[in-house]
Amino acid sequence: MVAVRYQTAFRLYPYEKVADQTAESPVRHPVVIVGGGPIGMALALDLGTRGIPCVVLDDHDGVGMGSRAICFAKRTLEICDRLGCGDPMVDKGVVWNVGRVYRDEKEVYSFNLLPEDGHKRPAFINLQQPYFEQFLVEEIRRQQALGAPIDIRGQNCVTAMEQKADHVVLDVDTPDGAYRIEADYLVACDGANSPIRAMMGLDFEGRVFEDNFLIADIRMLADFPVERRFWFDPPFNRGETALLHKQPDDVWRLDFQLGWNIDRKAELDPSRIRGRVSAMIGSDIDYELVWTSIYTFRCCTMKDYRHGRVFFAGDSAHQVSPFGARGANGGIQDIDNLAWKLAAVIKGDAPDELLDSYHQERKHGALENIKNSSRSADFLTPRNPAHALFRDAVLDLVEHFDFARPMVNSGRLSVPCTYDVSALNGADALSGGPPRSRPGSPCSDAPIGDGFLLDRLDGGFSVIAINTAIPEGMVVAEQAVDVINLTTETDTSGALRDRYLGDTPSAVYLIRPDQHVAARWASLDLAAIEFALNQALGKA
Repeated sequence: MVAVRYQTAFRLYPYEKVADQTAESPVRHPVVIVGGGPIGMALALDLGTRGIPCVVLDDHDGVGMGSRAICFAKRTLEICDRLGCGDPMVDKGVVWNVGRVYRDEKEVYSFNLLPEDGHKRPAFINLQQPYFEQFLVEEIRRQQALGAPIDIRGQNCVTAMEQKADHVVLDVDTPDGAYRIEADYLVACDGANSPIRAMMGLDFEGRVFEDNFLIADIRMLADFPVERRFWFDPPFNRGETALLHKQPDDVWRLDFQLGWNIDRKAELDPSRIRGRVSAMIGSDIDYELVWTSIYTFRCCTMKDYRHGRVFFAGDSAHQVSPFGARGANGGIQDIDNLAWKLAAVIKGDAPDELLDSYHQERKHGALENIKNSSRSADFLTPRNPAHALFRDAVLDLVEHFDFARPMVNSGRLSVPCTYDVSALNGADALSGGPPRSRPGSPCSDAPIGDGFLLDRLDGGFSVIAINTAIPEGMVVAEQAVDVINLTTETDTSGALRDRYLGDTPSAVYLIRPDQHVAARWASLDLAAIEFALNQALGKA
């Protein structure tokens, strides 16, 4: 019988018996995804819309309770736009760009995460994780109705796995008993305590931070600003930190730093939590406790994200502190990187070696996130007297000197990774081109006519030509390439020039299926484009 580990908020994929359970021999699937959280569902949606059959195995039949991951970054929303579910997320979410940092009750620093115009999506939205997952599953259902080969199996718990030379064998438990299936490729999206990782005898490298944090989701009607507000040493949580965020449905997320040596049961007592909440928001404000939890965290990573035909993504591969919203956002970038590569290899458009670049690129991204996350954690929870002295000195200085403000680290918030180290990067032959659009970088959005640039990228390889027209309908290295011809004559905002031309009059960009720049030139060179496309497919 499949164990129930948590209460579900939405029952999205109830158990149904499938033909695989009574097959005479194990059925082989191109891709099996273990874990139906946001990372697993996003991967299934991406693969399915590319025509790659995939099966999602999850040991529950829906999404868990509580806000958990709530801050979804601009890059995540852009990826979700490509997947077809960005609009309902933004419509439901609480949009914010401004954050404020306080010491005691005095504001010492504020920041705007989207200081420039010309982007379709905001810097961040706050959206409870159950809603995020719900919108992904709803889009999967729409795509299934259109023929996308995605199979979600709730209450299917993987109990054992064995990797062979050309496939993976999985034993699966269900309410109707056990069965066995096979996968050409297995992707573990099964979370921080990944059973697949444990079955393979693998572990993390990194640090556990000795601190505890209380989450309290409360429902209230309050005239608080829609901003991220962070406190050092507030009067309602002396010697510690606190955080306040607004979520949809009049729900607010409160985080309280508790310290390391705590009585967990006592801290979760509703009366004690209510005392903390009332001290923070005011004793005269009525509210309802919706969900509470205490968490600790690690900043760590697996050594390798690929093990033969098994891949790890999201928290199963790497973990960061919650400060900076780099966990779920980093996981979505994992699947954005992996899906098109799996599709290319399975369709025969690329060699197996392309899949090695998943580890190379996303390990680079994870290490970048861990570095920033660890620095935030050290500032918030100093691990030695030197760190504490630095933190206190910065907070003293920031009240009087502007130069100290950027040194206040309440969480360096998630930004997309540039794959400077990638073997897939092609030529950077655009002298004077903007650094932000160099090979390896995610494409910056920009207004184009009555729409936006990223909406023009269709999920395959694309060529963007600016001020140098290219014939449409290109086929390069046996790949159909979408051509987007643009001109700065209609670039009234100047964003296209600033983000893609810089000091050059024209440019040609080759864009990967995950909207990262593969290569760029000043003018059309078909041979160079073909070489760069082959390099991006791991052929060069």
